[in-house]
Amino acid sequence: MRGAATDPLSHPDPHTAAEAATVENLLRCWVRETDLPAPAGGTLRIPLTASGTSLLVPVHYWSPTGWHRFGLPRLADAPEQAPPVDAVTVAALLTRESPAAKIPACAGGAELVARVADSVRRTATFVRERRKDPDDGPDLFLTAEQSLVLGHPLHPAPKSREGLSEAEAALYSPELRGSFPLHWLAVDPSLLATDSAWTERGRPVAAAQLTQRLAGPDLPLPDGRTALPLHPWQLREVRNRPQTAPLFDTGLLQDLGAHGSPWYPTSSVRTVHRSGASAMLKLSLGLRITNSRRENLRKELHRGVEVHRLLRSGLSREWQAAHPAFDIVRDPAWLAIDGPDGDPVPGIDVVIRHNPFSTSHDVSCIAGLVSPRPHARAGTTEDRPDRDVPDRCNRPEVDCPVTDRLETDRPGWRSRLAVIVNRLAARTGRPRGAVAAEWFLRYLEHVVRPVLWLDGEAGIALEAHQQNTLVLLDEDGWPAGGRYRDNQGYYFRESRRAELDGRLPGIGAHSDTFVSDQVTDERFAYYLAINNVLGLIGAFGSQRLADERLLLAAFRRFLAGVASGPTRLRSTLPGCLLDSPVLRCKANLLTRVHGLDELVGPVDTQSVYVTIANPLHS
Repeated sequence: MRGAATDPLSHPDPHTAAEAATVENLLRCWVRETDLPAPAGGTLRIPLTASGTSLLVPVHYWSPTGWHRFGLPRLADAPEQAPPVDAVTVAALLTRESPAAKIPACAGGAELVARVADSVRRTATFVRERRKDPDDGPDLFLTAEQSLVLGHPLHPAPKSREGLSEAEAALYSPELRGSFPLHWLAVDPSLLATDSAWTERGRPVAAAQLTQRLAGPDLPLPDGRTALPLHPWQLREVRNRPQTAPLFDTGLLQDLGAHGSPWYPTSSVRTVHRSGASAMLKLSLGLRITNSRRENLRKELHRGVEVHRLLRSGLSREWQAAHPAFDIVRDPAWLAIDGPDGDPVPGIDVVIRHNPFSTSHDVSCIAGLVSPRPHARAGTTEDRPDRDVPDRCNRPEVDCPVTDRLETDRPGWRSRLAVIVNRLAARTGRPRGAVAAEWFLRYLEHVVRPVLWLDGEAGIALEAHQQNTLVLLDEDGWPAGGRYRDNQGYYFRESRRAELDGRLPGIGAHSDTFVSDQVTDERFAYYLAINNVLGLIGAFGSQRLADERLLLAAFRRFLAGVASGPTRLRSTLPGCLLDSPVLRCKANLLTRVHGLDELVGPVDTQSVYVTIANPLHS
């Protein structure tokens, strides 16, 4: 499967590079969600029955885990001089082939096309600005959080943010290293809804104390009022809503304006960070980002505090005894608003999250670690391809499944994972594939095993996808520990309800966290196995760092050891992954075509799931 020698991502025009990245995303989604097999030759033909034609796609690399590399597609029978098909056209053509296109009331197809166009435009801006200013700041955690320039490789429009102006995007986008002061409200006690399990030296600290401390001493807060931080964009959004406008008009909510030192958006956009602060803030933000409007839900606020209390009940001690280098980034406090009728007022909610990281902690979400970056500086030791490193995967014609020497390994488009692996290989004199395999095995032990322990021993499955999962790196770049974050992403197994209630009486009453074991198994398999681990394997393979087949074999051996033997855990996931010939997988393109919001409705109907072949099944 020989493709073109030049990767379109390396094109000097940022818009062309953004188009190429988005087209690849769309094609990866379609291949996975429609179960297209690998082509016999170097070109994938995608039938477009509804349009009476086909897409012809050059295949640079076919990934066993789905992280394929494609060239720009062309329409079958188009004149030779015709340009490749752009991302918006690809989105429109694929949407017409979707089953949802046959549903008259479904407007998700038009929405998808619009969001693809928006995502391409914003990605081009991110690429252009990062190329202008490649230097990173001194805060390693923040640098990692703001490095995800291309976004989820299996989402059709990962950078779409409709409703955000260009001026606002410069302030609020992590990819542009934006920063802004928070907007502050003074909340009348009659409206305040809050909870806190935050403690300092064993003493409880109320959420109101925390926000006032974060605001600083100069905030003009009236006596008896509580300071509530709000994203500046969100204030514009909620100011005139029917539920909130009367509260401002009567003075129950008072606008104190922008105040304080700048905060920086992290990879989720709405969670903000300030170096040296004791807390991060997860703000409500009504923008549609990936598959949802990102406004906090009351049950999620309860869930974060509940999980913190559950861990403090003794579960954390048990977990830390087994896995001292792994933990959950806690969400132990929140502030929100209830209307005069007592009902929650959406859109003015803030989660107060522990900030366990100093500027020197080398910690990164996996999504940021594996994403190709357009800002690596040419000529530096750690970014230069290691041509002198003995590695059979440098010679794809011998035994590596990589089928073309793409230019993703030249300075300008390298992931931090590639930089780390190449640096370790050069430093140790070992083959790059061997270093990658060891890095992967350490990741399984330090990150994946602790997540499986929590499921097996406590009945709690984590929505541990690549953006929610943080890996702590040692001074050489090896995985040394991990963290999980996200007050949305907990699944309490229904079969373990009595056991969890014994640990924390009344658990789940307000958080709506108990889920049937069947749904838990499906979601756990997708988030931890498919998105996280298989996605990591796909990154290793598509970036020519290792042979995916070898890493899949290593993952199978790891799972076999977890499912049986002296280190056996009670989690059902390893056996499921080893024994099932197929897996259920979230379909991001079809979810968007159906116009679903993943935060709305029951957990088992928030997304479209499809059945895919299990690459682990032997």
